[in-house]
Amino acid sequence: MFRRIKYKNEADFEKLRQSAHVVAVTLAEVAKCIKPGVPLLYLDQIGEQCIRDHHAVPSFKGYEGYPASLCLSVNDVVVHGIPKQGDYLTDGDIISVDCGALLNGFHGDFAYTFAVGEVAEDVRLLMERTKQSLNEAIKVAVAGKTVGDIGYTVESYVGQFNYGVVRELCGHGIGRDMHERPDVCNYGRPNTGDRLQHGMCICIEPMITLGKRNIYMENDGWTIRTKDHKPAAHYEHQMIITDKGTEVISSYKLIGEVLGTTELY
Repeated sequence: MFRRIKYKNEADFEKLRQSAHVVAVTLAEVAKCIKPGVPLLYLDQIGEQCIRDHHAVPSFKGYEGYPASLCLSVNDVVVHGIPKQGDYLTDGDIISVDCGALLNGFHGDFAYTFAVGEVAEDVRLLMERTKQSLNEAIKVAVAGKTVGDIGYTVESYVGQFNYGVVRELCGHGIGRDMHERPDVCNYGRPNTGDRLQHGMCICIEPMITLGKRNIYMENDGWTIRTKDHKPAAHYEHQMIITDKGTEVISSYKLIGEVLGTTELY
């Protein structure tokens, strides 16, 4: 079925900014708790409580049957990891925390990959370069460019390091629905696909693997792993497109304050 792009006005953008703020605060609260020995279920509880404390509801919980408030994806889990009883963080892990919040009818949605204790150097570089590929993609995510330009930028940047680019999953438009058109792939050709225009809100989310790009889904119908079981990193930003420029409404700055890092967005 053909899906039309749902354009937003300034009132919609303000509500999207508010939802994105809830996600930023929530990810920062979760960041404070990420360390070896912490149960994944505890992180999910922290995330849900923070979202509800800000008068929002978790976008993910109950979405097509998803049972948790956060997607917590450890090591070779690319995305959609479900926190389960008995799952704990260990030193050297990496964990992608993907969070969504619904406030005043609009969704906020973005993600960050965290190191747990000391991680191997090749894994640290995977995280750093995946995040940088997102930063590079944001530079071309402006009115007049296309989703193909975005995908080409991500793929070209990480390709120089021989990383895998997951193709079966992608970024997306967002608004009253969490997943809207356009699809925003992490591969593509310049000047192809939907053109970015004033009034659009999109999420760009590189999902990059240390090994091959091939993935599979577990029997739970959600958890996506790399076939070679090598680690994957996942970062996501949310932005609005206007004729006056692109505004990144998600923010890693609160996370940076927790981690002691400087974040570009």
